[in-house]
Amino acid sequence: MCLETYFKKVINNPNLHKDLPEILSFFENKTLQKNELLVETNTICKYFCFIESGILQHNINVNGEEKTTYLALKSSCTSALKSFLQKSPSRKNIKALSNCNLWVITHENFKYLQNNNTAFHQFYYNLIEQQIFLIDDYRINLLTLSPEERYQKLLETEPTLLQQVPLHYLASFLGISTRHMSRIRKNTK
Repeated sequence: MCLETYFKKVINNPNLHKDLPEILSFFENKTLQKNELLVETNTICKYFCFIESGILQHNINVNGEEKTTYLALKSSCTSALKSFLQKSPSRKNIKALSNCNLWVITHENFKYLQNNNTAFHQFYYNLIEQQIFLIDDYRINLLTLSPEERYQKLLETEPTLLQQVPLHYLASFLGISTRHMSRIRKNTK
């Protein structure tokens, strides 16, 4: 999905499409190679981005072990949002799990659009609302579903992830040990 199509989908109001050219003019293309960082822990996140292709892994270090907190997929937006908006050091890394093609916007341009472009304001509101719903579902699933059920749900909702993301990242994201994840996969086939 291209950036313009994504904005139209999220904005969900044809009356605001006239504002899209201005929005799109503020985004710049950026590529990341596999394992390259978009943001590193304790640095300030420079960009809010749309992922045209590739996968970005949000991760933190817990007692020397990398833990995946989120997987941002193609045709979605991501950032270390608190760092980006507050210009504060990030508490996480965002790493490319594959070569990525991104469309990025700087903090200054983001704020300008938020304050001066009705379509962008609506886009951001709708995007944050969708993310809150996803976070709520993720937390409830983590507490109410067994590891096997969480894996099965992932198979149903994001089947291509199993081919695109290494097992240990998926296990970490699902809150399952790598060993247990291997057993679940073996028993699911």
